[in-house]
Amino acid sequence: MSQTAAILLSLSTALLVGLLLSRLAKLVSLPAVTAYLIAGVLIGPFCLGAFGVGGLGITAEQIEGLGIISDVALGFIAFSMGNEFRISQLKKIGKQATVIGIFQALFTTLTVDVFLILLHLMIPDKLSLAAAIVLGAVATATAPAATLMVVRQYKAKGALTDILLPVVALDDAVGLIVFAVSFGVAKSINSGAIDVLSVVLEPIIEVILSLLLGFIMGLLFTFCERFFHSRSKRMAMSVTFVMMTVAISSISFDVGGVHIAFSSLLSCMMLGTVFCNICDFSEELMDRADRWTAPILILFFVISGAELELSVFADLAVVLIGIVYILSRSLGKYFGAGISARLTKCEPNIVKYLGITLLPQAGVALGMAIKAIELGPDGAIVRNITLFAVLIYEIVGPSLTRMSLIKSGDIKTEHKTSAREEAKRTLGEKKQRHHRHS
Repeated sequence: MSQTAAILLSLSTALLVGLLLSRLAKLVSLPAVTAYLIAGVLIGPFCLGAFGVGGLGITAEQIEGLGIISDVALGFIAFSMGNEFRISQLKKIGKQATVIGIFQALFTTLTVDVFLILLHLMIPDKLSLAAAIVLGAVATATAPAATLMVVRQYKAKGALTDILLPVVALDDAVGLIVFAVSFGVAKSINSGAIDVLSVVLEPIIEVILSLLLGFIMGLLFTFCERFFHSRSKRMAMSVTFVMMTVAISSISFDVGGVHIAFSSLLSCMMLGTVFCNICDFSEELMDRADRWTAPILILFFVISGAELELSVFADLAVVLIGIVYILSRSLGKYFGAGISARLTKCEPNIVKYLGITLLPQAGVALGMAIKAIELGPDGAIVRNITLFAVLIYEIVGPSLTRMSLIKSGDIKTEHKTSAREEAKRTLGEKKQRHHRHS
């Protein structure tokens, strides 16, 4: 079997297994995203992929080649998050979302740092001070993909959902800055010299340039849209600019000793924000983009599940540190969101449930962990702990998000008809109208 055929068969198998498991997940009231992640684990390198049979599963070598799908999927997720920053909506919740987004991220970092530094003092040979500080920064990141998927699947709508999506988007922006600063401090601890450029200047430059890139691409996108009137061509233009923004944001270089890089998440989020606030028909186009990207998002979650390394469970030290990390991060998110929501006079349901919906963690955290590899052995610890936490959070987190949205009233639990039933009902109504007229 050729390499192309093997990859296509693996991708189609990933989609099929993910979709079939989502039906089983529905029977036990689990979100579809959890089923996709479990499907990824089943066909990944640690299960079916280990047999090396083409098309049966995804091997470790194939995962490396599928990175482009994850990059594009994250770009569309960030683009969709930009839809939550409409000026009309921000006038209502902008101040609350900003305060909560920043406060809970910093509170979580502080909480995790305190617990892990205490653990470092108890087992310094297993967890270094540098690794503890970096893990505190990784803890800020929330998984926008999992959150958005649950909101879409259950058509969540209400006060909690309205503030949740902007907070998740802001959370990653704050997280990138906190991580860059913490990473610089960790490198300084290991080297014994403080590098002001890496600690202060580079993260600020990355955020500013990423937002500037997204702003420029958003203006170009809106300008180019005016030349097309058919829905299909406008849809194609949307795909073009998201992929182009992801590609440009992957560029990095050095200028006078300063490392210049972009965040594709921030750039694509700004692309969506600019487009949604300038273009008159943006709502319709964003809705169509969400439908078009559904298979890509399923593949993204299945591939994410396949990337989870089950071997991290073999090291008891990693399991212990991972448990402390998960518990302290959960406390930080819950109380950080609750305290800031109460200070900004949010509704009681937001104060009570927002922190739980911020628990899922995946793409951004994994990106931080990959960057942390530069720390050597300390970076390996950060990566393994992050992988351990992501495995737990991504399986449990979406269900907790769903539960919180139900408790807050944003997800209605009354009986919903399927698309097949809805189609039959519509067809029956058409036939009845036809008989009446004839």
